[in-house]
Amino acid sequence: METERPLEEMIVEKLQEKGWHVTCAESCTGGMIASTLINVAGVSQVFDESYVTYANSAKNRLLGVQEEILEEFGAVSRQVACQMAEGAAKAAGAEAAIAVTGIAGPDGGTPEKPVGLVYIGCWVNGKTEVTQNYFHGERSEIRKETTQAALDLLYRCLN
Repeated sequence: METERPLEEMIVEKLQEKGWHVTCAESCTGGMIASTLINVAGVSQVFDESYVTYANSAKNRLLGVQEEILEEFGAVSRQVACQMAEGAAKAAGAEAAIAVTGIAGPDGGTPEKPVGLVYIGCWVNGKTEVTQNYFHGERSEIRKETTQAALDLLYRCLN
């Protein structure tokens, strides 16, 4: 029985078919999504740059996330994930962008925003989709689960 190819390979292939580029805007994953994509041979045809914007000031300066949105909704919010994805695509001149913002733990959670809460935003040619996710486990497990969920959302948005 043939096993399914890795998601990152299918994403790179889909981008190559379309002649599109992708970028990443990462907070809680710290570059893990970009790192996973660049494991694929030939990715340089579709991937030029990526952004790790852990601090709010970096989200604002590099991706154009509005300070008012950060203050009103917090960095871990649907609104920020949306602006991160759109801002990354614009900054990189890419047709697709994936963005993540969340709380990987073990500290930093609140009753309203617990450890494991992650928003994933995907922007493809002007259309943005944002998902709200709750992951469980240690910090490294939450980061890995977030990376896989982000790649899954990106692949679905490209199709």
